[in-house]
Amino acid sequence: MKLPAAKLQVLLPCGLLLTVCACQTSVPTAATSAGAAADPADRGAVLYMQNCVSCHREKGEGVPNVYPSLAGSAAVTGDPQELAQWVLSQKRPATIPAGRYPTQMLLFGWMKDEDAAALLTYIRSNFGNSAPPVDGATIAQAHEK
Repeated sequence: MKLPAAKLQVLLPCGLLLTVCACQTSVPTAATSAGAAADPADRGAVLYMQNCVSCHREKGEGVPNVYPSLAGSAAVTGDPQELAQWVLSQKRPATIPAGRYPTQMLLFGWMKDEDAAALLTYIRSNFGNSAPPVDGATIAQAHEK
C-alpha cells in the first residue's frame, strides 16, 4: 500500500518520535542496582533490558533495515575499545558502514565505566557471540581517545 506524501509527512515524524521514546535511557532503580551489582553478568543483562532491548530486541536480532542485529556483529565481537567508543560517543568503527541504517545509535556516555563494561561484556557473550569480556579500564581508555 502506497501512502500519499501528505500522510507520510505526518507519519514519519511520529514514527521517529516513537522510536526515540522507546530507546530512551533509563536510570536503574535502587533494587535493580543493588541486586545486580554483585554479578557483572547480571548487571549487563539488566542494563541491556533497560536500555537496548527496545531497539536491538530481546534476542539481539535488531529490526531488519532499522536497527542492526548484535548477533555475530563484527562491531560487537571485534575490538572492544572501538565498540565502547561507538556506544559511548558515536565514533563509528570501520566495521559499521555509514548509511546502512536510517537510525542513529543513542549515546550512553552517561554510564559509569563498570556499568558500560558489564553491558558490553553482556552483548559480546550473548546472542551467539563469544567475544572476551570488557573491563572498566578498556572503557576508560575508550573515553580518552
